[in-house]
Amino acid sequence: MVKDNNCGYCVGGEPLAKFGIKICDLEVSQLILFKEQSHPGRCIVAYKDHVSEIVDITEEERNAFFRDVNRASKAIHRAFNPDKVNYGAYGDTGCHLHMHLVPKYKDEYEWGGVFEMNPGRKFLTDAEYDAMIEKIKENLE
Repeated sequence: MVKDNNCGYCVGGEPLAKFGIKICDLEVSQLILFKEQSHPGRCIVAYKDHVSEIVDITEEERNAFFRDVNRASKAIHRAFNPDKVNYGAYGDTGCHLHMHLVPKYKDEYEWGGVFEMNPGRKFLTDAEYDAMIEKIKENLE
């Protein structure tokens, strides 16, 4: 496995805790709850290895990664009933293949527009994060 000791997705711990909480491992990635919850249920699916681009993995690995994205999205739909989930694959500075899954709700924050990477508007208590994580886990197939 390829790892980067400066990457929160690779090392977890404090670097990851700055923005997310690991929910669980999936087939070839990990599911992470994004701490900023302006969009209830927002998560990240991060690939298991430290690769920058989707073209850096094989077709089989890519298909498995998108199965993980699909599985996480289904859980978010079941758990939170968003009107739409936006998908964002960025990482100009982080360079670790990952995808943001951003539930959007009609007539709520940023509906009809592009989601802000980290609006810094809404953070939860530890108990609220735990409850949200359990809800997602219960809805993973």
